[in-house]
This record gives sequence, structure tokens and C-alpha cells, in this order.
Amino acid sequence: MPSILAHLRNLRATLPDERGWAPLWSLLYLGFLFMNWNGAPLHVWLPPTLLSIAVFLPLYLRAVACSSGRTRVLAHVAAIALLGFALIPVNTSANTYLIYAAALLPLSGIRLSNTMALIAAGIALIGLEAVLLGWPLRYVVVVVGVTGIVATAIGAANHFHREKRLRQAELKLSHDEVRRLAALAERERIGRDLHDLLGHTLSLITLKSELAMRLFDRDPLAARREIADVERVARDALGQVRRAVTGIRSAGLAAELASARLLLESSDVRLDYTLTADALPPEIETVFALTVREAVTNIQRHAHATHAHVDVWAGNGAVRLRVADDGRGASIVPGNGLNGMRERLQALGGQLRIESERGRGTRLIAELPLPPDAAAGVLGWNPPHA
Repeated sequence: MPSILAHLRNLRATLPDERGWAPLWSLLYLGFLFMNWNGAPLHVWLPPTLLSIAVFLPLYLRAVACSSGRTRVLAHVAAIALLGFALIPVNTSANTYLIYAAALLPLSGIRLSNTMALIAAGIALIGLEAVLLGWPLRYVVVVVGVTGIVATAIGAANHFHREKRLRQAELKLSHDEVRRLAALAERERIGRDLHDLLGHTLSLITLKSELAMRLFDRDPLAARREIADVERVARDALGQVRRAVTGIRSAGLAAELASARLLLESSDVRLDYTLTADALPPEIETVFALTVREAVTNIQRHAHATHAHVDVWAGNGAVRLRVADDGRGASIVPGNGLNGMRERLQALGGQLRIESERGRGTRLIAELPLPPDAAAGVLGWNPPHA
């Protein structure tokens, strides 16, 4: 008993988030063991049943917790199936253990064909055992039929669920790799810019400082002019460094869109995007990147969409971002994500508009004013087609 309780306490911490409490809720199906219908006295079947549960629980919990070890999982699955074969002479509902074994088989990572073959073998054996025990034919048919349908369905479902989780994990790794490579490329670009900027500026400052030192005694006025030039160059360089640092801190919109495409692909949603506005100011690019991240997360979680599109375009002194999907649509209840998105836009003088109709998808449009000195450098002044 202490071992079982320890496994129950530690199991939740070892389960992947996708499964949550499902393996523990599944233990409620042990209640079928108490639906013994062979008419045997209670004292004949109840003690072995309770003993079998005490043996089953550690096997089940260990199989779930060690889902990465194929041999260990298969050993626990075999032990659970044997438990069912051993109990069925006194408890006609012991086929429940074979269903648990079928549910755990996919955790071993074996192929679907092998999983189905093992399930079929277990069903055939329990049918043969029921015949040897002299059960009436109708009872044999019911037990074999119920076990076959439920075990096959659960085994196949768990296999495909495991495959989906593995694909999502691979996509997440790709998603993280895209972010890492994008960040690395941006750091290298900023490093080159800083090197070019500081290399030229510091060389100029050095030359003018040396010249001012040589002129200090002979021509103080000329030396003062050189020192003034040094101050001017240093101030210009400081401003350029600050702008470069702002670029380092900003989130890249292109990298965020690439990551968004990978995230939605994990949910079978196709994402297309069109960037007709180029060379956005760093603060605008950062806000738009975070807006895309939040909007795409909402699509992945709530929209039930098959296709999404992101457009960025500029015109009339403003730049706009539209994120649209073909999901179920509904009335939008603002949460922390949408409120944070709206606050970031409003901090830069922008606004957020959301259009959503049931059955016709959702459209999110974010708009930010362009600084006058940045508008001329932003390309793409035609809005996309609706």
C-alpha cells in the first residue's frame, strides 16, 4: 500500500501535460470488476478481485510512468493481461484487465500492426479460456465481442494520440530552432552593424583627439574646434548605438511568422502570410510580433480553423496588421492576452479591432501610426484584398 500511494503522489509530476489526469481517471473503470454476473457467492470472487487490484495498481502506475522504456512497458502490460487470465475463472468481468493492457500497449512505442496483433491474440486467448471454463456460448460471444471492440478502439486511439504528441514535440523543437536561428542571425547582423559603426567612429575620435593634443599648445582655437568635433561625433555615435540596441531588444516579425506557421501546422492549420510593409521601426515590429504570437495562439487553441492568413501593409501614415482565420467564430470575451495586446498598441498610439461571426471566422486588425521620419522608408502602401 505505501508503494501505491507513493506512485499516486509522484505520477502527476511525471505525466506529460497533454495527458493530464486522464491515466488516473481511467482507474474508475476498475468498477467493472465488481459487476461479476456468474452468480458465484461474494466470498468466492470478491477477495481474489481485491487482491488482483492491489497487484494491478503498481503495475499500471509504473507502466504509465515509464512510458519511454519499451521493454519495461511490455513487461507490465503482459503482467496485467496475465492478471486478467488468472482472475476470469472466478470473476467474469476480469476481461477489464485485458482492456487496460490494450490501452497501455501504445506506450511501448511498438508499431500499430504489432499492437493490433497482440490485442487480437489476447482476445482469442480469453475466448478460448471462456470456452474451456464451460461458459454458455452467448456469454463467450458477449465477452469476446465487448473485449474486442473496446480494446481495439482504445489501443488504436492511444496509438494515434501518442503519434500526434510525438509530432507536436518534433514541431515544437523545430519551432524553437527557428526562433533560435532567427535570434542568432539578428545578433550577428547587429554585431556587424555595431562593428562597422564603432570601428569608424572610434577611429575618427582617436584621430581628432590626437590632432587636438598636437594643436593644444600651438593653436588653442583649432584644438577647441577639434574637441567640439569629437563631442559631436561621440553624440551621434551614442544615438546610433541606442537605435541598434533597440533593434537587439525588438522581436522580429518575420521570425515570429515562421514560428507561427510551425505552431499551426501541429494543429493541421495552414498559415499564409504577406508582408507588403518593409523596414518597420523596431518598436512597431516588436508590438506586431507579439500581437501575431497571441493571435496565433488563440487560433491554435480556440478557433478550430483549417486556414489562417496574416497581412502587414502600410498606408496613409499608418501600418496595419491583419490576422484572419476560417474557424468557428464567436463572441469574443477579452482575456489577459487580448487586453495586453490592446495595451501595447495603445501605448504607441494604435488601436485594435476584432471582427468575429459565428461560422465565418475571426479577423483581428491592429493599426499603429508611423513616425514621420519612418514613413518614407516603409514600402508597400496598398492594402491586401479582403
